Amino acid sequence: MNIPKAIQKRVKLYSDKLNKYPKLKAMYKNCYEHTIKTALKKCDDGTYFVLTGDIPAMWLRDSSAQITHYIPLAEDKEIADIIEGVIKRQFMYIKTDSYANAFNEYPNSSEGHPNDIPKNSPWVHERKYEVDSLCYPIRILYMYWKRTGNEEIIKKSLEEIAEIIVNQFKTEQYHFEKSPYRFTRPDPNAPWDTIYNDGMGNPVKYTGMTWSGFRPSDDGCEYGYLIASEMFAVVILGYMSEMLKSVCGNKEFAKECEKLKNEIDSGIKKFGMVKHEKYGKIYACETDGMGHYSMIDDANIPSLLSIPYIGYADIEDETYQNTRKFLLSAENPFYFEGKYARGIGSRHTPKNYIWHMALAMQGLTSDSDEEKREIIDMIVNTDADTGYLHEGFNADNPYEYTREWFTWPNSLFAELVERCVDDGVL
Repeated sequence: MNIPKAIQKRVKLYSDKLNKYPKLKAMYKNCYEHTIKTALKKCDDGTYFVLTGDIPAMWLRDSSAQITHYIPLAEDKEIADIIEGVIKRQFMYIKTDSYANAFNEYPNSSEGHPNDIPKNSPWVHERKYEVDSLCYPIRILYMYWKRTGNEEIIKKSLEEIAEIIVNQFKTEQYHFEKSPYRFTRPDPNAPWDTIYNDGMGNPVKYTGMTWSGFRPSDDGCEYGYLIASEMFAVVILGYMSEMLKSVCGNKEFAKECEKLKNEIDSGIKKFGMVKHEKYGKIYACETDGMGHYSMIDDANIPSLLSIPYIGYADIEDETYQNTRKFLLSAENPFYFEGKYARGIGSRHTPKNYIWHMALAMQGLTSDSDEEKREIIDMIVNTDADTGYLHEGFNADNPYEYTREWFTWPNSLFAELVERCVDDGVL
């Protein structure tokens, strides 16, 4: 796809401020343009299909995050058309199957995972239910509205989509009692690539929170209440309430969103925190509401590390800071230190592999200029001389990495670089 003039102008503006850092300057340009150059495809209906990269599918989550750094340019008509086109396609997919996380460009059942049980719709690439998949399209819609004031897409589509989301979140508050969702992958590549217990997952107790089958990394949850995704749900329910009230004039539905928001938030506060003997009160990664907890973090987003980024709490929040210290320590089993970098990895990738996305998020949620500069240096020095970021890389040998073409971390890195320039960190 040709690079719109607004993007060319933006890249030049920030590149000119990075002349002292030639490799960073080149990487910023590569990363900022990566989605628009390689991942966007305009469809016959005027919507936009967004490839996640080297997997021929569009994730609801990834596609939102891949264009977030273009929101500051949304007053430009060409950029606005792209953003609206992505949102409209996301809404089409949610109406097709609200439990699916990734979709095909065409209704082609040979793409994706045709052996999953139950059998996928031809539109569905993968049907791993993740709460954040329903949150991201609302986030990008809200950000677009706040930037441009454009209300048309909200007036036309929000109430129908919000009803789907709210009803599903409510159903999954009572997962074992009410949910129609089941998922099994025969012969999974890894144990966390499927859901056990007849596709229902481990037992959970009612907490007010809403159940999620998988994490944003597409790995199965150990326990059903994924705290960072619960937080994201709280945030977007607030967004939906505001838009429903301000734009649609639907005050009753807005109240329903607020009620559900408060139920989930109450569950987080009652069941989602634990007392760590070293770090004090911190957030757990997951819980079942019955006293079991997973004390890690997902390297993808939403994560506990990303709490201020998704808008649930301020960076200064004491519980967040305690949690952050835990996550960025050897107490976290997926925190790795090597010759070239230190940061958060995942069971999704090999041991000692750090995720570029997690590093970028660490920078975006830091209140230390020194830490931000250190993060940028680590990222620049671990690109394996490709000029781009990857999924995970070996902390002792960055030339060993996963995913050659993965645009989301590039978008996130561009966002980090711009913020550091704006704040005078670089």
